[in-house]
Amino acid sequence: MKKHKRKKQNGGVGVNEKGFHTREPDCGKKQKLANIHQALISDPVDIETLRRAAGTKGGLLTDELRRKVWPKLLNINVYDLPHKPGRDARENHKDYNQVVLDVRRSMKRFPKSMPAAERAVLQEQLIDIILEVLKRNPQLHYYQGYHDVAVTLLLVVGERMAIGMLDTLSNYHLRDFMDPTMDSTKHILNYLMPILEQVDTELHDFMIRAEVGTIFALSWLITWYGHVLSEFKHTLRLYDFFLASHPLMPIYLAATIVLYREKEVKQTECDMAMVHHLLSKIPQDLPYEVLIEQAQELFGQFPPSLLAKRAALQSRKSLSISTFQAFQLSTFHQRPDTVLQRLTRAQGSTTSRHDAQHGGLEAAVSEGQGQMWGRGNRMVKMAVWGLSATLGAAVFAVAQTAMDWGPDVLLQLF
Repeated sequence: MKKHKRKKQNGGVGVNEKGFHTREPDCGKKQKLANIHQALISDPVDIETLRRAAGTKGGLLTDELRRKVWPKLLNINVYDLPHKPGRDARENHKDYNQVVLDVRRSMKRFPKSMPAAERAVLQEQLIDIILEVLKRNPQLHYYQGYHDVAVTLLLVVGERMAIGMLDTLSNYHLRDFMDPTMDSTKHILNYLMPILEQVDTELHDFMIRAEVGTIFALSWLITWYGHVLSEFKHTLRLYDFFLASHPLMPIYLAATIVLYREKEVKQTECDMAMVHHLLSKIPQDLPYEVLIEQAQELFGQFPPSLLAKRAALQSRKSLSISTFQAFQLSTFHQRPDTVLQRLTRAQGSTTSRHDAQHGGLEAAVSEGQGQMWGRGNRMVKMAVWGLSATLGAAVFAVAQTAMDWGPDVLLQLF
C-alpha cells in the first residue's frame, strides 16, 4: 500500500506567489486583528496578509471584518458597487422560474427566528441578485446550487456588495460550473481521485472497486459546502478560506474530508450505493481547522499542474484555473478604502459615485446587517448561525446525472 505520510502540523499558513499557502507561526487573535487592520490601510493593500489571515485559524473572525476583507480578496471597490437591481432584471429572463423555485425552498438557509416578512424581503433580494448577475453575464448559465453561494454572500455583505462579489466569483472561481453542460464541472471533480491516490492508495483502490465515482462531492463543490453544512459559522469559515485560495481548493478540502473518514469508508460494504450514502452525508462535527490546514498542505505537495499531467485531466481546459493567475495579480494593486473614498468624492459625478460618497462602505455594512434586523437586535443576528441544507444541489445532481446513470441507480443513491 502506498500511503503518503502527512507532515506534522505547525500552526498558521502564508500565501506565496503561486497561490497556495505556506507554513508560518500562528498568532493570537489580537495580533491577527492588528495585522488585518494594518493590511487594509496599507497602500497598496497588503493582500498577502489578508489571504494569510483568511487561511489561518479562525479565518476572518467577524462579519464586520468579512465586509472589509472579502471585497479586497476579489478586487472590488466598495465605493463603486452596482446599483440595486430594477424590476427589469426579472423581465423575460429564461431562468426566472427556476431561480424563484430554488429560492423559495431555501427557507432553512435563513435564521430560524427571523419573522416570515423579513425572510421574504431577503428572498426577493436573493432572486434579484442572481438574475442581475446572470443578466450582466449572458455567457453564464444558472445551475441549481448557485443560490446557496448567493445567499451566503447576501447574509454577510448585503445586496449591492453581494452582486459585485457574485459577479466576480461567477467569472472566475465558479466559472467552470456555469457552462451549458456539466463537462467542466466533471473535469474539476476528476481531480479528487488522483489526490486520494497520492495520499492513500488503499482507500483510493477501495473506492475504485466500489465504483462510487465523485458525484457524492458535487454539492460540496458547486455550493462551496453551503448546501451541506448545518451551522453557518462553519460555512463562513470555509468561505474565508476559499475566497483567499485557488479555485480548486474546495476539491482539496473534499479530499481531506474523505481521508479523515478513511476508517468509516473501508469498513463500509464495498458497494457503490453504500459508499455513496456514507460519503454524501458530511458529519457536522468535523475538525474544520485541521482539515483546512491539511488541504493547504496537499495543495502545496500535489498542485493542480502535477495532477493535470494525468491523461484524464488533460483533455479539457478549465477557465477557472487558466484565469486564476491573472486574477490573483490584479488584486495586488488595490488602494485602501480611505483613498478610494477620497478619490470617489473628488470624481463624484455619476449616480453610483454619489451614492458611495454619502454611504460608501457604511451603507454596505448596514445592508449586510439587514435593513429590517436593526443594529440592536442581537438575538436575530445570532440566529443566522442556524443553517440547514436545502434541496437545490441534490436536485441538480439528479437532473444532470440521470442521462448517464439512469433512474434506477439514482433512486438508490438518493
